[in-house]
Amino acid sequence: MLLLIGAMTIGLILSLLAMGVFISFRIFEFPDITADGSITLGGAVAAVLLVAHVNPVLATLAAFAAGAVAGSITGFINTRFGINRLLSGILVMTALYSVNLHVMGKSNVPLLSERTMASVADTWGQAVLGASTVNLAGWAVNVRDLSVLVCCVAIVAVVGALLYVFFRTNLGTAMQAAGDNAQMIRALGVNVDNMVVLGLALSNGLVAVSGALLTQYQGFADVQMGIGMVVWGLASIIIGEALVGVRQLGFIIVGAVMGSVLFRLLVAIALRGGLNPNDLKLMTAVFVFCALVLPGLVRRMKRPRPVAATN
Repeated sequence: MLLLIGAMTIGLILSLLAMGVFISFRIFEFPDITADGSITLGGAVAAVLLVAHVNPVLATLAAFAAGAVAGSITGFINTRFGINRLLSGILVMTALYSVNLHVMGKSNVPLLSERTMASVADTWGQAVLGASTVNLAGWAVNVRDLSVLVCCVAIVAVVGALLYVFFRTNLGTAMQAAGDNAQMIRALGVNVDNMVVLGLALSNGLVAVSGALLTQYQGFADVQMGIGMVVWGLASIIIGEALVGVRQLGFIIVGAVMGSVLFRLLVAIALRGGLNPNDLKLMTAVFVFCALVLPGLVRRMKRPRPVAATN
């Protein structure tokens, strides 16, 4: 049960990363590698502020702002200087490594006794349940773990709902149109470059919030924590799309959450089954490769073969 709760909690936290990657990769078709640096930036900013005894909610919002700035820089480099999209993200991600070190002042910032979202959820949980452990389906579950899980469910639900509502506004619709058909939306008087910059800001802001929450959950921020996270977000989106089976916005957001949680559960099961942790990133990359290739292979196999002509 502890494995299940922990995997679901991390999966929910990283579902915010999946939502951010969805905006850049699916809406704008922008291969934004900035996310690898933004998730660490969010964790670094949150950790430094929490050590300075800033309210955890404000620290998380500050992480969103920092991630949004990083995403805006990527968009600005691409739209104003005409640099390739992939290279723009790589440039900012590379720069963020040094930025994150300067923000933290060292490679690792522990949060051993600081007030975090996790500790606040634990306090509320114990106040409501009146105990440090509860019986759940015959298992003794720590109230802290259960409270953090419930807190993450609430945060993800609110963020998902806000994202859905935003993309139903005029601005959100313009952003989607800019990604679908830039020429058409430009003819209607919309500045496509501004839409790209705003979209990447929102994307990396969500990624940074994911990093801030992950830091508060695991109790430390590390400069290496963002390596390979873009692949994780892609894997979550691919799994989610396969689960929901449709491309409607609301279903895609729900699918991204489901995909992230399921992917984390698969990883936890693999690690529990004896997978070497050093092979985790390799297996993640292999899984994403298979998920990208298999749908095309299945379509080819289902395609009817031409019947040979008879005289």
